[in-house]
This record gives sequence, C-alpha cells and structure tokens, in this order.
Amino acid sequence: MDYHRQNKKTKCNHSNSEEVSSIEWTFINMTEQEEDLIFRMHRLVGERWDLIAGRIPGRKAEEIERFWIMRHRDMFAQRRKQQREF
Repeated sequence: MDYHRQNKKTKCNHSNSEEVSSIEWTFINMTEQEEDLIFRMHRLVGERWDLIAGRIPGRKAEEIERFWIMRHRDMFAQRRKQQREF
C-alpha cells in the first residue's frame, strides 16, 4: 500500500518542477506604460506574476516574469546594450 502512495506522489511532482519554461528567451518589448505598471505592481504585490498580468491586457504572467528577470539580471545587461545599438 505504501508503494502505491509513493508512486502517485512522484508522478504528481513532475509538472511543477519549472517556474519559467525552458523555451529560448527572446527579448520582450514593453511600452513605457506597461513597464511603469509592472514596476509599481511589483512594489505592491511582489512576484505575483498572475496578478500583475491580470492588470495588463494581452500579456501573460510568463512574459511579465521573463521581462522582470531580463531587466534585473546582470547577464542580460550586455544583450540590452546590443539591442539598443541596432
């Protein structure tokens, strides 16, 4: 009986293993109004991307989270500079 319970637990845990999908990331362009709203909402509610996405029509929580990560990670700073040069 314990074997069956353990087997069910391992099957269920695989779906929640990734926060952000592993699809290759492309830069997400936001309007100034969207950026401002994201920054203000993040200050109020933290990393509740679903809640923030509900305030921005046409944007998914995953897009907003990617935008936030790309804006705040040092490794993306060089890519942002290159994109602005084009």
